[in-house]
Amino acid sequence: MFVKHELIKPKTIEHRSYQVSIAESALSRNTLVVLPTGMGKTVIALLVIAEILRRKEGKILFLAPTKPLVIQHSNFLKNHLIIEDQDIVSFSGEIAPAKRQDLWKKSRVIVATPQVVENDILSGRIDLSEFSLIIFDEAHRAVGAYSYVFIAETYRKRKPEGLILGITASPGSEIEKILEVCRNLGIDNIEIRSKDDPDVKPYVQEIEISWRKIELPHEFLRVINLLKEALSQRLKALKEAGALESSSISRISRKKLLEIQERIQRSIKEGRISNTLFTLASLQNEALKIYHALELLQTQGSTALRRFFEKLQAEAKSKGGSKASKVLMKDPLIIEAIAYTKDLKIDHPKIDETVKIVKEQFERNPDSRVIVFTNYRDTSIKVEESLKNQPGIRPIRFVGQAARGEDKGLSQKKQAEILDKFRKGEYNTLIATSVAEEGIDIPSTDLVVFYEPIPSEIRTIQRRGRTGRKRAGKVVILVAKGTPDEGYYWSALRKEKRMRRELEILRRKLKKRLEKENIILSPSQKRLTDYVDKVEENRENKGKEEDLSIIADVRECRTQVVKELASRGVDVSPKQIDVGDYVISDKVCVERKSSRDFVDSMINGNLFRQLANLKNSFETPILIVEGEDIFTSRNVKPSSIYGCLASIAVDYKIPILFSKNQKETADFIVAIARREQQESKKEIPIRGGRKTMTLRERQQYIVEGLPNVSSVLAKRLLKHFRTIKNIANADESELFSVEGIGKSTAKDIFDVFNEPYEE
Repeated sequence: MFVKHELIKPKTIEHRSYQVSIAESALSRNTLVVLPTGMGKTVIALLVIAEILRRKEGKILFLAPTKPLVIQHSNFLKNHLIIEDQDIVSFSGEIAPAKRQDLWKKSRVIVATPQVVENDILSGRIDLSEFSLIIFDEAHRAVGAYSYVFIAETYRKRKPEGLILGITASPGSEIEKILEVCRNLGIDNIEIRSKDDPDVKPYVQEIEISWRKIELPHEFLRVINLLKEALSQRLKALKEAGALESSSISRISRKKLLEIQERIQRSIKEGRISNTLFTLASLQNEALKIYHALELLQTQGSTALRRFFEKLQAEAKSKGGSKASKVLMKDPLIIEAIAYTKDLKIDHPKIDETVKIVKEQFERNPDSRVIVFTNYRDTSIKVEESLKNQPGIRPIRFVGQAARGEDKGLSQKKQAEILDKFRKGEYNTLIATSVAEEGIDIPSTDLVVFYEPIPSEIRTIQRRGRTGRKRAGKVVILVAKGTPDEGYYWSALRKEKRMRRELEILRRKLKKRLEKENIILSPSQKRLTDYVDKVEENRENKGKEEDLSIIADVRECRTQVVKELASRGVDVSPKQIDVGDYVISDKVCVERKSSRDFVDSMINGNLFRQLANLKNSFETPILIVEGEDIFTSRNVKPSSIYGCLASIAVDYKIPILFSKNQKETADFIVAIARREQQESKKEIPIRGGRKTMTLRERQQYIVEGLPNVSSVLAKRLLKHFRTIKNIANADESELFSVEGIGKSTAKDIFDVFNEPYEE
């Protein structure tokens, strides 16, 4: 039986009652759909899209976090919707902004990454009020500063009646996290299904889950004992100094060490600075690095540990390397551990076990598809090497785009190519890192191997969901005995159970809320309306700045500062600014620096050059230093930082404001803008102004204001035409003859000088 809809191609979508009922629910309210991986979240999105298009209610925006997912969703919609292909477009950062602006106007369904949409909102290329539905794939990402949050907030402000559909396999185990996702997306309805629900069960394929305990080789013991002794020394020192409260240092976990780090940094931020505190900070950092080394050996193997030691040695030798790395590389215990590790001829037995498991799968079914998940790229290299020479196994690594040392990563184009070859069988085994956890459409995977358990219930569900889609699947989890593997495994199971429980509570709560606002989730929890009311109150307090205008440097447009300003209704114009980051008026310009960036630029000598340019360009320059770790972000004496701050205030006479975070930076900028533009009635310049310029600089400055003209092109135009008057009088062909000036730019320049000004 297939879905029948006038805009869905016949006999292409299987009719599943749970998908249809969820889609009907999502058409009336902002809905979060929580459905196990492989159970058709995208089909539900398709059903909703088709009905919105049938009603002709407006455009549709489908957001996905990666380019491969964008391409996947776009192809899916083209394959199943009965509309013109040109009505469905997909956007990524590779499409020029000018072309995107045209496509925004012409297309009915746009599939895009959130970063592209965010940029186009900030630059005014898109009006979200034209959209009737926004779909947020992998909706659990809608927390913190992720682009989903800004897009949803802007959409709800521009189109209050617009629909929102969030889809995810796992929003998290903490009620606060789930509530945050719901608040950020404006969710008032949750549709949850598990494999055990009556309407889902008929479509669920069995997944056999087993876990294999691995004994560590005795050859590892010497290195483990050396590392444990080195760790114990640091923990004892931390305990004696009062940084540790536990009675037994053997119970100290990574989480506890991170808590110590947070307390130390808080003390430094509060001004309780002392040599003892910095010593404790270094001890904590050393302990954390040793803990990581131990975990690498116990769960990954000697190859991963060797590479980690090599990175520590390189960091210790570098000029800006951390004190902790330098101390560790002089510790006799660590030196001995490094020597033993170099001589280890055996790697982790998980490698052989992985080979054995994968071989058994292909012996049973030569046409299988297998994914081996591992947290570390170094391990993925080792696993690939071990599988390459096995008969019938055609492995390929599948990693992210970012470079990791000598490993350059994979471009999105290469990722898509690998997945296509995997589906076709040219490769039959993926050795994947976390990049393969979200949304990849590989329905034929028969076996998933966890090289190690992971404590995240979200990632566990995503990994497990790579199998058991169209037919029965198998999951094997490798656990090294007596190592963090065991704790991570049970942690993920507990969190997953809690997530299901919390989701059920929240689902019941949201349904009751529609009838009665003040029902309490449970005696120990706050009311959901407490959160919602607070958010609404905050929103009312925002959005009062519609008459403020600010120029932001283009490099700032991806920051939370700009998002915060835009969400309050401030007119933010992205432009390339020669000096500073935010032009507030013809007098005032703000330079924003994170505490880390401030110290880095102080060390490399760029800071005072930048501030001198700022001082020469604006009558009232302002420096905002953002973050609370200015004294701990780098290994620099506090006296040096104080001296630098004093010089800025006294010698350069530049006011310094300190903000805790990007939101507080936005608060400062709004306050300054309100004073300048509303109280003092100063106009914001089209570009940042300069106090004093030579005639040559002023000529170049004027020409740089022409469309798409950089400082280099400005010099070429002036050199070619000699005067600005000659540039203004030139026709398009004359402008085009200048090197670097294309036909489009030539036309834009000509239009600036020849088209009449219209208000």
